[in-house]
Amino acid sequence: MIIYRIGNAAYAKDLTGNGAKLNGGRWNNISVPCVYTAESRALAILEYSANVPLSAILRALAMTTIDTGRTVIQELSVADLPGDWRVSPAPASAKDLGSKLLKKMEVAIIKIPSIIIPEEFNYILNPSHPDAKQFRIVGVKVFVYDIRIKK
Repeated sequence: MIIYRIGNAAYAKDLTGNGAKLNGGRWNNISVPCVYTAESRALAILEYSANVPLSAILRALAMTTIDTGRTVIQELSVADLPGDWRVSPAPASAKDLGSKLLKKMEVAIIKIPSIIIPEEFNYILNPSHPDAKQFRIVGVKVFVYDIRIKK
């Protein structure tokens, strides 16, 4: 499966999950590594736009294309998620659910509905899972953010 990630060009080839481990995210608590990705480039940009204020958008961005190999995926539906999963900032219930699944180490990828478009999906990669060795970066391209998206 091919998935996408947009972010700081300096970390475009980093699949360790250290950024999420240091800062936490919607689906992970601080100290739990993971890599946030999306099923399309467009969704990756939407998710980035929703989570980064205009003043913090970097000039040096990159779109990373990742091949996940034949890794088993755990798919979560809206019914599997806490009732407040769409609340902003991310609620503890969402962070705790994701962290629990990542720590259980049952699968290397969690497929989860996007808050922005629940019919489309984000993929949370677990770099600590043994199957993470299948993850391969197949492309990195400089990405120039069009600030009209945020205006």
